[in-house]
Amino acid sequence: MPLPTPDALIIGCGYLGRRVAERWLAAGRRVAALTRRNADTFSALGLDPVVGDVLDPNSLRHLPPAPVVLYAVGYDRGGGQTMRATYIDGLGHVLDTLPSPRRFLYVSSTGVYGQTDGGWVDELSSTEPVEESGRVVLEAERLLRARLPDAVILRFAGIYGPDRLLRRQPLLKGDPLVGDPDKWLNLIHVADGADAVLAAERQARPGETYLIADDEPVPRRDFYSLLAGLLKAPPAAFDPRPEPGTANRRVSNRKARAELGWTLRFPTYREGLPAAVRESA
Repeated sequence: MPLPTPDALIIGCGYLGRRVAERWLAAGRRVAALTRRNADTFSALGLDPVVGDVLDPNSLRHLPPAPVVLYAVGYDRGGGQTMRATYIDGLGHVLDTLPSPRRFLYVSSTGVYGQTDGGWVDELSSTEPVEESGRVVLEAERLLRARLPDAVILRFAGIYGPDRLLRRQPLLKGDPLVGDPDKWLNLIHVADGADAVLAAERQARPGETYLIADDEPVPRRDFYSLLAGLLKAPPAAFDPRPEPGTANRRVSNRKARAELGWTLRFPTYREGLPAAVRESA
């Protein structure tokens, strides 16, 4: 017997998607989620699991129509597939299969920007990524725009939070962090990221793109020095040898805050990082 039509469908119910699911469930909504192997876990959370894989078109035939779709598929480096297959082929398979929803929310990345001068970027800045990963992400965005022009694209900065503390293990071991310590980090606490998704569902203009980052980009030196102190690790040390990729920019969240009515629980890393460390296992 088929399950009732859900109020929302999540494709890519991982670190961010699960927190969005929790908020939707808490609001009394029925939520389905695509999963390759976590059906029992999803059921225990109160989700309606749909077993399938974006890279297997036949497995997507059972995706239920839903008025709201969150697409937050990330790249699994250990999954045996290329990033291009995951981001572009997988998205194409879903768009081929799923009826167009009222609201399609697509989680993308600020990696589409290639600026290297440390200046500010916003939704109108040029997208000329220097790294292959950024080029793949941008190609996926363009595929979505061509196929589903009203989709809302959310370009996320680096997501951190409980049990996702950037460079935790090297810091604990006292290993130097490779890279220029004065380059900018653009970040968003996962709780604020989930809130941004819900705000976009309510308020986003169809076909718009929004940058999802906190209020204050931070030099790597400052971020990792605070994290090392919170972890009671050795002071953060840096190895400034050249590193892959040269992008260096500051991401503005002004449009998202103004248009989505989105307020941040953790406006900067100063509030978010201590909370993330406290809540980590």
